[in-house]
Amino acid sequence: MQIWSQGRCVSVAEFSVSPFDRGLGHGLGLFETILALDGVPILMDRHLARLASGMERLGWKAVEADLLGGARRVLAANGCGSGRARLRLAVTGGSGGLDDLARGEDAQVWMTAVAAGEIPESVAVEISPWTRNQNSPVAGLKCASYAENLLALDHARRRGFQETLFFNTAGDWCEAAMANVFLVKNGELRTPFLSSGCLPGIARGLVLEIAQTLGIPSAERALRMADLEAADEIFLSSAIRGPVPVSRLGEKCLTPGPVGKKLRGEWIQRIQAELACSAEI
Repeated sequence: MQIWSQGRCVSVAEFSVSPFDRGLGHGLGLFETILALDGVPILMDRHLARLASGMERLGWKAVEADLLGGARRVLAANGCGSGRARLRLAVTGGSGGLDDLARGEDAQVWMTAVAAGEIPESVAVEISPWTRNQNSPVAGLKCASYAENLLALDHARRRGFQETLFFNTAGDWCEAAMANVFLVKNGELRTPFLSSGCLPGIARGLVLEIAQTLGIPSAERALRMADLEAADEIFLSSAIRGPVPVSRLGEKCLTPGPVGKKLRGEWIQRIQAELACSAEI
């Protein structure tokens, strides 16, 4: 595998991170997971805008490197010039005191690229036994301290599910471990407020834009368990997969519905249009 770092692609053996990097030791870092099609990063501008916003929240200066050029190079270097790929961009805090969030001089920015798996037709999800803290200082950040998500996801998979849904400490629906969540009731699209503690997902934002374009009523709401149980449709959204319907919530079976299908179809068209525009540049 080749890794993009410091403006060039290097082998895994050549890449190193300081043992004193707070991203490594304490999870002080940010990351983005970006879809690539045929060697082209998709919605890269939105990902970079979210990364810049997160860095600003941490008091860090924006990355000055040519990240789009780096993304294209690392995709090519890893044989991801055709088909679907998962591009991961990571930024660390570097060395420094624990009482000072400033990025150290040895802070790292790097990217990896691997082939992305097939998109499932639907997923089964459970309700997580753990809650999200909507008042956490890292709520809404794509933070490197990701163990909570991984442990909750592992718990779900051991029980025969592909994903898990978090509620927050106020009892409101928040997000999935690896995705944002939507429901449909009486033709209206609903998703939790960002104040619920959920990530401002790239796919989440685009799905809401698509709904507006298609004339599908949509709203951010405080959603409770009763809303989930009464939903006509539920689906997840992520940058890598786009909208994917939920076929089972706990023991309740659901049927993919017309609103989710319509959004999925338009999502695919938007992604293909961006790919076509990027190929012309």
